[in-house]
Amino acid sequence: MKRFLIIFLTSAWIGSSIYAQTDSMSVKRKLFKMNNLVDSILTERYWRGDIDTNYVIRPQTKWTLMGRFNVSRSKISTIGEQEGKQFESEMKADYKSTLSIGVSYLGLSLNLSINPTKMLGKYRDYELGFRSYGKRFGFDIAYQDANNFKGWQEVNGDRWDITTSDEMFRLRTLNVNAYYVFNKHRFSYPAAFSHSYIQRRSAGSFLLAASGQGQHGEVSVNTPITFKMTNIGIGGGYGYNYVPGKNWLLHISALPTFIVYTNTSLTMGDTKIPLNYQFPEVIITVRGAIVKQIGRNKFAGFSGIYYYTGIGQKDKLNVRNTKWLAHLYFGFRL
Repeated sequence: MKRFLIIFLTSAWIGSSIYAQTDSMSVKRKLFKMNNLVDSILTERYWRGDIDTNYVIRPQTKWTLMGRFNVSRSKISTIGEQEGKQFESEMKADYKSTLSIGVSYLGLSLNLSINPTKMLGKYRDYELGFRSYGKRFGFDIAYQDANNFKGWQEVNGDRWDITTSDEMFRLRTLNVNAYYVFNKHRFSYPAAFSHSYIQRRSAGSFLLAASGQGQHGEVSVNTPITFKMTNIGIGGGYGYNYVPGKNWLLHISALPTFIVYTNTSLTMGDTKIPLNYQFPEVIITVRGAIVKQIGRNKFAGFSGIYYYTGIGQKDKLNVRNTKWLAHLYFGFRL
């Protein structure tokens, strides 16, 4: 009886081990098939493209790794009149510097950024950006929550400097810009910014554009001030990729949009100052880049984005917002 029990338990253990191993191999095979399916879909998507290869080509590698140093800054300026007094102001946020590393597989990218100053507790502002550059469609989304501003204010010729703190001033800003490329066969935005294409010959394109900006500012001083702004613009522009020589690319594009919807208000204490619409009120997005291909699979360069919004009337209240972002990077393809 004891011998029979030992034989039975041993057989059960061997059987369960074989079953577990078989089940594990089955899972691995399924994962392998799924991985191959996803890879084939991404590969087909990557190489599918209605492009003129005399002007634009895809890199021959699947992976792209890139390191970047990023700097950005915002500014808000006002000019106007209240109760017979002329006033003007200019406030700039602190510079924001980050280091980031990005990886791209068949055109799909993931980036991670860190701010050394923020990690040390010396910088409390917050910024989030999301960008997608396609050969036909693309967009930028940039959000900033800023507290530390420096600048000046002038009333009837008397000027004084202003330095804000977290308790005094808070400005939250959202910028959104989208584009549509007409000449997608020969002109490539990704060649200048995401590097999932390579521009071989010079080409340009007319562009359609839509822009939006939302802003909410709060000033906690003797006279509390609240500023709210929502703008939506539609327009168009032009972009050009200039290839001055082998392995070089210079990009410039401008997308002015005219504001078709606005909802803006400024409240100082109990007084509300109207911001009447005055044509033309605009949101302008300018992009630039310099790219240098180094050897077969390396590249380096510089890129930048500039946002400008101007609304209101100078004899009542005019508000101008600017924001710029600059990137210095180096990457290689595998």
